[in-house]
Amino acid sequence: MIISVHQPQYLPWLGYFHKIYKSDAFVFLDNVQYKEREYQNRNRIRIKEGCIWLTVPVLKNDCSYPNICDVRIDNFQDWQKRHWHAICVNYAQAPYFSKYSCFFEQLYKQEYDRLADLNISVTKYMLDSLQINRPVYFESKLDIRTKNTQRIIDICKALKADTYLSGIGGKNYLDEGAFSANGIKLDYQDFVHPQYRQHYTPFMPFMSAIDLLFNHGPEALKILTGK
Repeated sequence: MIISVHQPQYLPWLGYFHKIYKSDAFVFLDNVQYKEREYQNRNRIRIKEGCIWLTVPVLKNDCSYPNICDVRIDNFQDWQKRHWHAICVNYAQAPYFSKYSCFFEQLYKQEYDRLADLNISVTKYMLDSLQINRPVYFESKLDIRTKNTQRIIDICKALKADTYLSGIGGKNYLDEGAFSANGIKLDYQDFVHPQYRQHYTPFMPFMSAIDLLFNHGPEALKILTGK
């Protein structure tokens, strides 16, 4: 069995879903420390002038951040209204916006307390919309207490996986020898970002996956996977 893991992200990009597609199961890495200015609370959408960041404000805990599963959203800021307005303004004319807009409209009417809950809700909806049917697990429920490469190995063992699929960035920090020593095959994701018709030109890669979904709807998975 091939598994992949990743921190819950906000409105994830296409490479996130491609890695899940290439796996037999996926684990939300929700029990590691939250990192500021990464993709756990923000992502980009396409606009006429280029792109903008949509950022979910979060609360600090005594000048530091807790684990992702405990990060709380700063709901004193009216971020939901801003995000929904930005999505509507820039995607309302996209061919399949109306097919998926109800979910996002309701999403931004809810008040999520924890960032992970928001991210996981969005990710599960997008997996369903992209027709990527994979079981998902949560690191916080697997009783994993190790760190770094050993954490990943222990997740694989907990789920009886014989292969771990890493993003290409894993080459910079994973102990490859530790995987073979534990009888686990280590593969790296081979992802080439597809080019597709966007509502605005020229094409800009590395947007949130909602960009592909709103523009291509049921064809999104075929474009993502090249099949």
